[in-house]
Amino acid sequence: MSYFVDFARPYTAILALLALMTGAYAEEDRRQSYPSQEKTAETVLISAHRLFDGVRFHRDHAVLIEGGLITAVGPSEQLRKRAAKAIDLEDATILPGFIELHAHSLIRKVPPDVILRHGVTTVRDVGGPLAPVSGGVGKLRLLTAGPIITVQSGYPISAFGNGYIAESVDTPEQAKDLVRKLVESGAAVIKIALEPGGEPGAPWTQGHHGGAPPPWPIATPEIASAIVVEAHRLGKIVTVHIGENKGAAIALKAGVDEWAHVPCLEIDDDLIAQAARQKVRVVTTLDTMSHCPGTFTNARKLAKAGVSLLYGAEIAHVDIPWGIDAQELQLMHHAGLSIEEVLRAATSEAGKELGMEPLGRLQPGAPADLIAVKGDPEENLKMLEYPDFVMSGGVTVSNSFK
Repeated sequence: MSYFVDFARPYTAILALLALMTGAYAEEDRRQSYPSQEKTAETVLISAHRLFDGVRFHRDHAVLIEGGLITAVGPSEQLRKRAAKAIDLEDATILPGFIELHAHSLIRKVPPDVILRHGVTTVRDVGGPLAPVSGGVGKLRLLTAGPIITVQSGYPISAFGNGYIAESVDTPEQAKDLVRKLVESGAAVIKIALEPGGEPGAPWTQGHHGGAPPPWPIATPEIASAIVVEAHRLGKIVTVHIGENKGAAIALKAGVDEWAHVPCLEIDDDLIAQAARQKVRVVTTLDTMSHCPGTFTNARKLAKAGVSLLYGAEIAHVDIPWGIDAQELQLMHHAGLSIEEVLRAATSEAGKELGMEPLGRLQPGAPADLIAVKGDPEENLKMLEYPDFVMSGGVTVSNSFK
Protein backbone atom coordinates (compact mmCIF):
# COMPACT_ATOMS: atom_id res chain seq x y z
CA MET A 1 0.00 0.00 0.00
CA SER A 2 1.47 3.37 -0.98
CA TYR A 3 0.49 6.82 0.24
CA PHE A 4 0.87 10.27 -1.24
CA VAL A 5 2.47 12.24 1.59
CA ASP A 6 1.55 15.92 1.82
CA PHE A 7 3.88 17.29 4.51
CA ALA A 8 1.91 20.52 4.59
CA ARG A 9 -0.81 18.52 6.33
CA PRO A 10 0.84 16.99 9.41
CA TYR A 11 -1.57 14.17 10.01
CA THR A 12 -1.45 12.91 6.44
CA ALA A 13 2.28 12.45 6.93
CA ILE A 14 1.71 10.62 10.20
CA LEU A 15 -0.78 8.28 8.52
CA ALA A 16 1.69 7.44 5.81
CA LEU A 17 4.55 6.87 8.22
CA LEU A 18 2.39 4.61 10.38
CA ALA A 19 1.41 2.60 7.34
CA LEU A 20 5.01 2.18 6.31
CA MET A 21 6.20 1.28 9.81
CA THR A 22 3.40 -1.00 10.92
CA GLY A 23 2.00 -2.21 7.64
CA ALA A 24 -1.45 -1.37 6.30
CA TYR A 25 -4.08 -2.74 8.63
CA ALA A 26 -7.40 -3.87 7.20
CA GLU A 27 -10.22 -6.18 8.26
CA GLU A 28 -13.30 -7.59 6.61
CA ASP A 29 -15.65 -6.66 9.44
CA ARG A 30 -15.68 -4.52 12.58
CA ARG A 31 -14.66 -7.34 14.94
CA GLN A 32 -11.21 -6.72 16.39
CA SER A 33 -8.69 -9.48 17.05
CA TYR A 34 -7.23 -10.09 20.48
CA PRO A 35 -3.46 -10.02 20.99
CA SER A 36 -1.97 -13.49 21.22
CA GLN A 37 -2.24 -14.99 24.70
CA GLU A 38 0.67 -16.84 26.24
CA LYS A 39 -0.98 -19.89 27.77
CA THR A 40 0.13 -21.54 30.98
CA ALA A 41 -0.66 -25.00 32.31
CA GLU A 42 -1.87 -23.64 35.66
CA THR A 43 -5.58 -22.96 36.17
CA VAL A 44 -6.47 -20.26 38.69
CA LEU A 45 -9.80 -19.85 40.44
CA ILE A 46 -10.76 -16.41 41.78
CA SER A 47 -13.84 -16.34 44.00
CA ALA A 48 -15.72 -13.73 46.04
CA HIS A 49 -19.00 -13.22 47.85
CA ARG A 50 -20.33 -11.23 44.85
CA LEU A 51 -19.67 -11.38 41.12
CA PHE A 52 -21.00 -9.18 38.33
CA ASP A 53 -20.57 -11.06 35.07
CA GLY A 54 -21.21 -8.10 32.77
CA VAL A 55 -24.96 -8.64 32.80
CA ARG A 56 -26.08 -9.40 36.36
CA PHE A 57 -24.89 -10.01 39.90
CA HIS A 58 -24.35 -13.47 41.43
CA ARG A 59 -23.61 -14.61 44.97
CA ASP A 60 -20.63 -16.82 45.90
CA HIS A 61 -19.40 -17.22 42.34
CA ALA A 62 -15.94 -17.71 40.91
CA VAL A 63 -13.98 -17.27 37.69
CA LEU A 64 -11.73 -20.05 36.38
CA ILE A 65 -8.80 -18.77 34.31
CA GLU A 66 -6.29 -20.58 32.12
CA GLY A 67 -3.86 -19.22 29.56
CA GLY A 68 -5.19 -15.68 29.76
CA LEU A 69 -8.79 -16.69 29.06
CA ILE A 70 -11.81 -17.39 31.21
CA THR A 71 -12.73 -21.07 30.98
CA ALA A 72 -15.65 -21.22 33.42
CA VAL A 73 -17.83 -19.04 35.66
CA GLY A 74 -20.14 -20.47 38.31
CA PRO A 75 -20.70 -21.32 41.97
CA SER A 76 -17.38 -21.35 43.79
CA GLU A 77 -17.80 -24.82 45.32
CA GLN A 78 -18.56 -26.41 41.95
CA LEU A 79 -15.42 -24.99 40.31
CA ARG A 80 -12.93 -25.31 43.15
CA LYS A 81 -11.85 -28.86 42.34
CA ARG A 82 -10.94 -27.85 38.77
CA ALA A 83 -8.29 -25.30 39.81
CA ALA A 84 -4.61 -25.82 40.52
CA LYS A 85 -4.64 -22.58 42.52
CA ALA A 86 -7.55 -20.92 44.34
CA ILE A 87 -7.75 -17.26 45.41
CA ASP A 88 -10.66 -16.45 47.71
CA LEU A 89 -11.26 -12.69 47.93
CA GLU A 90 -14.05 -13.26 50.49
CA ASP A 91 -16.20 -10.15 51.14
CA ALA A 92 -15.45 -8.58 47.76
CA THR A 93 -17.01 -8.12 44.33
CA ILE A 94 -15.50 -9.34 41.05
CA LEU A 95 -16.38 -7.46 37.85
CA PRO A 96 -15.13 -7.33 34.25
CA GLY A 97 -12.48 -4.72 33.58
CA PHE A 98 -14.13 -1.46 32.55
CA ILE A 99 -14.13 -0.21 28.96
CA GLU A 100 -13.67 3.53 28.35
CA LEU A 101 -15.28 4.49 25.03
CA HIS A 102 -14.25 8.15 24.95
CA ALA A 103 -10.66 9.02 25.80
CA HIS A 104 -7.89 11.27 24.54
CA SER A 105 -5.16 9.53 26.47
CA LEU A 106 -2.53 9.55 23.72
CA ILE A 107 -2.65 13.23 22.87
CA ARG A 108 -2.63 14.10 26.58
CA LYS A 109 0.03 11.47 27.33
CA VAL A 110 -1.87 9.83 30.17
CA PRO A 111 0.23 6.88 31.43
CA PRO A 112 -1.52 3.66 30.35
CA ASP A 113 -0.37 1.79 33.45
CA VAL A 114 -2.14 4.36 35.65
CA ILE A 115 -5.39 3.88 33.72
CA LEU A 116 -5.05 0.12 33.99
CA ARG A 117 -4.34 0.09 37.73
CA HIS A 118 -7.48 2.16 38.23
CA GLY A 119 -9.78 -0.44 36.71
CA VAL A 120 -10.05 0.44 33.02
CA THR A 121 -8.61 -2.45 31.02
CA THR A 122 -9.67 -1.25 27.54
CA VAL A 123 -9.61 2.29 26.14
CA ARG A 124 -10.94 3.63 22.86
CA ASP A 125 -9.12 6.86 22.01
CA VAL A 126 -11.27 9.10 19.80
CA GLY A 127 -9.29 12.06 18.51
CA GLY A 128 -5.51 12.08 18.51
CA PRO A 129 -2.63 9.94 17.25
CA LEU A 130 -3.50 6.80 15.32
CA ALA A 131 -2.01 3.56 16.58
CA PRO A 132 -2.60 -0.15 15.90
CA VAL A 133 -4.68 -2.19 18.34
CA SER A 134 -2.38 -3.14 21.19
CA GLY A 135 -2.22 -4.42 24.76
CA GLY A 136 -4.56 -6.82 26.48
CA VAL A 137 -2.11 -9.13 28.28
CA GLY A 138 -0.90 -7.32 31.37
CA LYS A 139 -1.17 -4.01 29.53
CA LEU A 140 -3.94 -1.56 28.74
CA ARG A 141 -5.82 -2.62 25.60
CA LEU A 142 -5.86 0.39 23.29
CA LEU A 143 -7.93 1.12 20.20
CA THR A 144 -7.81 4.44 18.34
CA ALA A 145 -9.83 6.48 15.89
CA GLY A 146 -7.00 8.73 14.79
CA PRO A 147 -7.90 12.27 13.74
CA ILE A 148 -11.45 13.62 13.91
CA ILE A 149 -12.79 14.30 10.43
CA THR A 150 -14.00 17.89 10.05
CA VAL A 151 -14.07 20.68 7.46
CA GLN A 152 -11.76 23.64 6.91
CA SER A 153 -11.74 25.78 10.08
CA GLY A 154 -14.26 23.42 11.69
CA TYR A 155 -14.15 21.96 15.19
CA PRO A 156 -11.77 20.87 16.73
CA ILE A 157 -9.31 22.81 14.55
CA SER A 158 -11.32 25.96 15.29
CA ALA A 159 -10.86 25.55 19.05
CA PHE A 160 -7.45 23.91 19.37
CA GLY A 161 -5.63 24.75 16.16
CA ASN A 162 -4.07 22.48 13.55
CA GLY A 163 -2.40 19.24 14.53
CA TYR A 164 -3.03 15.55 14.53
CA ILE A 165 -6.24 15.78 16.59
CA ALA A 166 -8.16 16.47 13.36
CA GLU A 167 -8.01 16.35 9.57
CA SER A 168 -10.21 18.48 7.31
CA VAL A 169 -11.94 17.62 4.05
CA ASP A 170 -13.76 19.76 1.49
CA THR A 171 -15.74 17.24 -0.55
CA PRO A 172 -17.46 13.86 -0.18
CA GLU A 173 -14.74 12.31 -2.32
CA GLN A 174 -11.99 13.62 -0.04
CA ALA A 175 -13.98 12.37 2.95
CA LYS A 176 -14.19 8.84 1.54
CA ASP A 177 -10.49 8.84 0.73
CA LEU A 178 -9.59 9.88 4.28
CA VAL A 179 -11.84 7.20 5.78
CA ARG A 180 -10.06 4.56 3.68
CA LYS A 181 -6.63 5.81 4.77
CA LEU A 182 -7.65 5.79 8.42
CA VAL A 183 -9.03 2.25 8.27
CA GLU A 184 -6.01 0.97 6.37
CA SER A 185 -3.78 2.48 9.06
CA GLY A 186 -5.61 0.79 11.94
CA ALA A 187 -8.54 3.01 12.96
CA ALA A 188 -10.98 1.03 15.10
CA VAL A 189 -13.75 3.61 14.63
CA ILE A 190 -14.27 6.71 12.53
CA LYS A 191 -15.03 9.98 14.34
CA ILE A 192 -16.48 13.12 12.81
CA ALA A 193 -17.33 16.54 14.26
CA LEU A 194 -20.57 18.42 13.61
CA GLU A 195 -20.04 21.25 16.06
CA PRO A 196 -20.92 24.92 15.36
CA GLY A 197 -19.77 25.94 18.86
CA GLY A 198 -21.14 28.54 21.21
CA GLU A 199 -22.90 26.27 23.72
CA PRO A 200 -22.56 27.78 27.21
CA GLY A 201 -20.71 25.53 29.63
CA ALA A 202 -19.27 23.23 26.96
CA PRO A 203 -15.63 22.27 27.57
CA TRP A 204 -14.68 23.33 24.04
CA THR A 205 -15.90 26.89 24.74
CA GLN A 206 -13.66 27.36 27.77
CA GLY A 207 -10.78 29.26 26.19
CA HIS A 208 -10.14 28.60 22.53
CA HIS A 209 -6.39 28.07 22.84
CA GLY A 210 -5.87 30.74 20.21
CA GLY A 211 -8.57 29.33 17.93
CA ALA A 212 -11.39 31.14 16.15
CA PRO A 213 -14.59 32.18 17.94
CA PRO A 214 -17.84 30.44 16.93
CA PRO A 215 -19.90 29.94 14.89
CA TRP A 216 -17.71 27.33 13.24
CA PRO A 217 -18.37 25.69 9.86
CA ILE A 218 -19.61 22.10 9.92
CA ALA A 219 -19.73 19.34 7.33
CA THR A 220 -22.60 19.24 4.87
CA PRO A 221 -25.08 16.34 4.98
CA GLU A 222 -23.43 15.06 1.79
CA ILE A 223 -19.97 14.91 3.38
CA ALA A 224 -21.32 13.31 6.55
CA SER A 225 -23.23 10.71 4.53
CA ALA A 226 -20.17 9.90 2.42
CA ILE A 227 -18.15 9.26 5.58
CA VAL A 228 -20.79 6.93 7.00
CA VAL A 229 -21.27 5.00 3.76
CA GLU A 230 -17.53 4.43 3.31
CA ALA A 231 -16.95 3.53 6.94
CA HIS A 232 -19.79 1.00 6.88
CA ARG A 233 -18.46 -0.47 3.63
CA LEU A 234 -15.16 -1.05 5.43
CA GLY A 235 -16.84 -2.55 8.49
CA LYS A 236 -16.43 0.42 10.86
CA ILE A 237 -18.95 2.40 12.86
CA VAL A 238 -19.01 6.20 12.95
CA THR A 239 -19.15 8.23 16.15
CA VAL A 240 -19.94 11.94 16.04
CA HIS A 241 -19.16 14.92 18.24
CA ILE A 242 -22.36 16.98 18.50
CA GLY A 243 -23.58 19.53 20.99
CA GLU A 244 -26.92 20.84 19.73
CA ASN A 245 -29.84 20.32 17.32
CA LYS A 246 -28.18 21.24 14.02
CA GLY A 247 -25.38 18.72 14.40
CA ALA A 248 -27.80 16.07 15.69
CA ALA A 249 -30.09 16.50 12.66
CA ILE A 250 -27.21 16.13 10.18
CA ALA A 251 -25.83 13.11 12.06
CA LEU A 252 -29.20 11.37 12.05
CA LYS A 253 -29.77 12.08 8.36
CA ALA A 254 -26.33 10.67 7.56
CA GLY A 255 -26.97 7.49 9.57
CA VAL A 256 -24.21 7.97 12.14
CA ASP A 257 -24.09 5.04 14.58
CA GLU A 258 -23.06 6.75 17.81
CA TRP A 259 -23.02 10.14 19.52
CA ALA A 260 -19.69 10.69 21.28
CA HIS A 261 -21.34 12.87 23.96
CA VAL A 262 -24.75 13.49 25.40
CA PRO A 263 -25.30 16.90 23.72
CA CYS A 264 -24.71 20.13 25.64
CA LEU A 265 -27.90 21.98 24.65
CA GLU A 266 -31.34 20.39 25.04
CA ILE A 267 -32.20 18.35 21.95
CA ASP A 268 -35.67 18.49 20.37
CA ASP A 269 -37.98 15.60 21.24
CA ASP A 270 -38.45 14.61 17.60
CA LEU A 271 -34.68 14.19 17.19
CA ILE A 272 -34.54 12.08 20.37
CA ALA A 273 -37.33 9.89 19.00
CA GLN A 274 -35.53 9.58 15.66
CA ALA A 275 -32.32 8.57 17.43
CA ALA A 276 -34.24 5.83 19.21
CA ARG A 277 -35.80 4.58 15.96
CA GLN A 278 -32.40 4.50 14.27
CA LYS A 279 -30.88 2.66 17.26
CA VAL A 280 -28.22 5.30 17.79
CA ARG A 281 -26.00 4.64 20.80
CA VAL A 282 -24.83 7.54 22.98
CA VAL A 283 -21.60 7.67 25.00
CA THR A 284 -22.46 9.63 28.12
CA THR A 285 -19.50 11.82 29.26
CA LEU A 286 -21.96 13.40 31.72
CA ASP A 287 -19.21 14.34 34.17
CA THR A 288 -17.24 16.21 31.51
CA MET A 289 -20.41 17.92 30.27
CA SER A 290 -21.77 18.72 33.72
CA HIS A 291 -21.61 22.51 33.18
CA CYS A 292 -23.82 22.34 30.09
CA PRO A 293 -27.43 23.49 30.53
CA GLY A 294 -29.09 20.64 28.64
CA THR A 295 -26.91 17.58 29.17
CA PHE A 296 -28.70 15.96 32.09
CA THR A 297 -32.14 16.65 30.60
CA ASN A 298 -30.96 15.04 27.36
CA ALA A 299 -29.64 12.01 29.24
CA ARG A 300 -32.99 11.47 30.95
CA LYS A 301 -34.90 11.90 27.68
CA LEU A 302 -32.57 9.54 25.82
CA ALA A 303 -32.84 6.87 28.52
CA LYS A 304 -36.63 7.20 28.65
CA ALA A 305 -36.82 6.87 24.85
CA GLY A 306 -34.86 3.62 25.01
CA VAL A 307 -31.64 4.93 23.48
CA SER A 308 -28.65 2.85 24.59
CA LEU A 309 -26.38 4.88 26.88
CA LEU A 310 -22.78 3.67 27.00
CA TYR A 311 -20.09 4.53 29.52
CA GLY A 312 -17.43 7.01 28.57
CA ALA A 313 -15.93 9.65 30.84
CA GLU A 314 -13.42 11.32 28.49
CA ILE A 315 -10.20 10.27 30.19
CA ALA A 316 -7.59 13.03 29.82
CA HIS A 317 -10.15 15.78 30.45
CA VAL A 318 -8.93 17.94 33.32
CA ASP A 319 -11.76 16.98 35.72
CA ILE A 320 -11.81 13.24 35.03
CA PRO A 321 -9.96 10.48 36.94
CA TRP A 322 -7.35 8.49 35.03
CA GLY A 323 -9.39 5.33 35.40
CA ILE A 324 -12.97 4.52 36.40
CA ASP A 325 -15.04 7.66 37.01
CA ALA A 326 -17.57 6.96 39.79
CA GLN A 327 -19.23 10.33 39.28
CA GLU A 328 -19.98 9.33 35.68
CA LEU A 329 -21.55 6.09 36.91
CA GLN A 330 -23.58 7.96 39.53
CA LEU A 331 -24.87 10.49 36.98
CA MET A 332 -25.90 7.65 34.65
CA HIS A 333 -27.82 6.12 37.55
CA HIS A 334 -29.54 9.45 38.28
CA ALA A 335 -30.48 9.69 34.61
CA GLY A 336 -32.66 6.61 35.03
CA LEU A 337 -30.43 3.56 34.62
CA SER A 338 -30.33 0.87 37.29
CA ILE A 339 -26.96 0.04 38.84
CA GLU A 340 -26.81 -3.17 36.78
CA GLU A 341 -27.60 -1.20 33.60
CA VAL A 342 -24.87 1.31 34.44
CA LEU A 343 -22.32 -1.46 34.95
CA ARG A 344 -23.41 -3.20 31.73
CA ALA A 345 -22.85 0.09 29.88
CA ALA A 346 -19.23 0.05 31.07
CA THR A 347 -18.58 -3.64 30.41
CA SER A 348 -20.63 -5.98 28.21
CA GLU A 349 -22.48 -3.31 26.23
CA ALA A 350 -19.24 -1.43 25.65
CA GLY A 351 -17.55 -4.61 24.44
CA LYS A 352 -20.42 -5.13 22.02
CA GLU A 353 -20.04 -1.55 20.78
CA LEU A 354 -16.38 -2.26 20.00
CA GLY A 355 -17.32 -5.40 18.08
CA MET A 356 -15.14 -7.37 20.49
CA GLU A 357 -17.59 -9.66 22.26
CA PRO A 358 -17.19 -11.40 24.68
CA LEU A 359 -14.85 -8.65 25.91
CA GLY A 360 -16.58 -7.01 28.86
CA ARG A 361 -18.11 -10.28 30.04
CA LEU A 362 -17.03 -12.85 32.57
CA GLN A 363 -17.85 -15.95 30.58
CA PRO A 364 -15.99 -18.84 28.95
CA GLY A 365 -13.85 -17.69 26.04
CA ALA A 366 -13.57 -14.07 27.19
CA PRO A 367 -10.20 -12.47 27.90
CA ALA A 368 -9.41 -12.65 31.62
CA ASP A 369 -9.81 -8.91 32.14
CA LEU A 370 -11.29 -8.42 35.58
CA ILE A 371 -11.21 -6.20 38.63
CA ALA A 372 -12.29 -6.68 42.23
CA VAL A 373 -13.17 -4.33 45.06
CA LYS A 374 -13.56 -4.96 48.77
CA GLY A 375 -17.23 -4.70 49.68
CA ASP A 376 -20.33 -4.09 47.56
CA PRO A 377 -20.17 -1.39 44.82
CA GLU A 378 -23.98 -1.37 44.60
CA GLU A 379 -23.88 0.38 47.97
CA ASN A 380 -21.05 2.76 47.04
CA LEU A 381 -19.94 3.22 43.44
CA LYS A 382 -16.98 5.34 44.58
CA MET A 383 -15.03 2.23 45.60
CA LEU A 384 -14.76 1.29 41.92
CA GLU A 385 -12.31 4.15 41.38
CA TYR A 386 -9.83 2.33 43.62
CA PRO A 387 -9.94 -1.37 42.67
CA ASP A 388 -8.14 -3.73 45.01
CA PHE A 389 -7.38 -6.26 42.28
CA VAL A 390 -6.79 -5.80 38.55
CA MET A 391 -6.09 -8.51 35.99
CA SER A 392 -5.44 -8.03 32.27
CA GLY A 393 -5.43 -11.05 29.98
CA GLY A 394 -4.75 -13.36 32.92
CA VAL A 395 -1.83 -11.27 34.17
CA THR A 396 -2.26 -9.78 37.64
CA VAL A 397 -1.54 -6.05 37.46
CA SER A 398 -2.26 -5.11 41.08
CA ASN A 399 -3.48 -6.96 44.17
CA SER A 400 -4.03 -5.47 47.62
CA PHE A 401 -5.77 -8.60 48.95
CA LYS A 402 -2.38 -10.18 49.78
